[in-house]
Amino acid sequence: MKTDSLADLPDIVPVFPLPGAVLLPRTRLPLNIFEPRYLAMLDDVLANPSRMIGMVQPRSGPGGQPGAQSFHAIGCAGRLVSFSETEDGRYMITLAGVSRFRIQTVEEGFTPYLKARVEWSDFSADLGGKEQDPGFDRAAFFRVLEQYFTQSNLTSDWETMKQADTELLINSLSMLLPFEEEEKQALLEAPHLTERRQTLQALMEFSMATGGGDEGALQ
Repeated sequence: MKTDSLADLPDIVPVFPLPGAVLLPRTRLPLNIFEPRYLAMLDDVLANPSRMIGMVQPRSGPGGQPGAQSFHAIGCAGRLVSFSETEDGRYMITLAGVSRFRIQTVEEGFTPYLKARVEWSDFSADLGGKEQDPGFDRAAFFRVLEQYFTQSNLTSDWETMKQADTELLINSLSMLLPFEEEEKQALLEAPHLTERRQTLQALMEFSMATGGGDEGALQ
């Protein structure tokens, strides 16, 4: 996979606002694209050498509905690494997380989708190697995780999960577990892996204490 530096990253990226979907560096996010404006975005991305898309979460407006052109300031850019078109005209794509960014301005132009001028420098560490979490107590974490899965009626491949390296484990769970949008945003914005793991564990413990959680299988 291509290794990026700050100088390689574009100043303006197309943004794909999707509630509850976050991307983190060195993870993969599969997406099903079917809205005409985002099909147009994909056509443009495929023609751009960077092949970057900025994943952002919309901010909720009055009544809990997404506000018009209102996004959380921090998102994560992914590079389009796989692409296929279905018979009914949808695009099935996969993004590989590159780096988080901070939105400076939303750029309105002649495209049916929005673009944002972004700043990358706050997240330069995202472009380095895998993050470490020196204080990670894997056994204690998995005790909480197994309790959370049991209470939430979630299932997973425990053998594969227990073999995953720490960064992939924490970041994948942060993306996949059924937390609220603001909680997902807090995981995205955690400065480093240690803070993200601490936030993730606190969210699981809070969910168990309040009886939250959604049923399903963790892919």
